[in-house]
This record gives sequence, C-alpha cells and structure tokens, in this order.
Amino acid sequence: MKKKILIVIANYYEVISKGLIDHAKKSLSKSTKIDIIEVPGVFEIPVIISKNIKKYNGFVALGCVIKGETPHFDFISKTTIDAIMNLSVKYKKPIGNGIITCFNYKQALLRRKKGKEASAAVLSVLKNFK
Repeated sequence: MKKKILIVIANYYEVISKGLIDHAKKSLSKSTKIDIIEVPGVFEIPVIISKNIKKYNGFVALGCVIKGETPHFDFISKTTIDAIMNLSVKYKKPIGNGIITCFNYKQALLRRKKGKEASAAVLSVLKNFK
C-alpha cells in the first residue's frame, strides 16, 4: 500500500526552499504518494499539518529561519519546532523536521540537503508502523 506523505514548505526564502524540496523529493520512494503545500513562513507549517493530520501517513516540514537582530528568530524557531513535535506525539504520526535555523544566508545555502534527511527520517519511522 502506498504511503501518503505531505510536504509543507515555507517559501519565504525561495532559493533555500527550492533546494530543500528538491532534496526531500529525492529521498522519497516511488511507492510513496507525495503532496506539497506551500506556506509563507515556518510559523504556518504546524497549522497546515494539523489540518491534514488524518489524511496522511507522515509529513515533512521544510523551511528556513535566519537569525536577525531581534529575538524573533528564537521565538519563531522554538514555537514552530515545539508545535511540530507536539503534533507528532499526539497523533503518532512521523513529521520530518527539515526546518533549518541559521545565522546567515550563506549557512542556509549550505544546509539545503536537510530536506533529504527529513524525508528519509519519515520513511524510516513509517517502516516501524503496521
């Protein structure tokens, strides 16, 4: 039976997002049905996953937060990651975390491969579900 995976991608940084999604798709097998929903920023990812939690076997959360001069980076990063973890545990659904947090744009460019790791993690966890 084909597993259904929803990728939720924050497209705030288009070049970074494209790299994350390209790498995520490479990791997902042909026996997986993939849907993609774009959101403006990482803060919106948990609500989209929550809305679709019963429709999919697993999720991949992708996006990028780059540190600025205010504490906004810390609040957005922690709140988003906590919400994703809470959804995963509450609904017993794997959610691959491909949200990269970086100090600058150059670091973010170098970490675009994290999309592949996040989708591989979801597939790995799904193998343990029966």
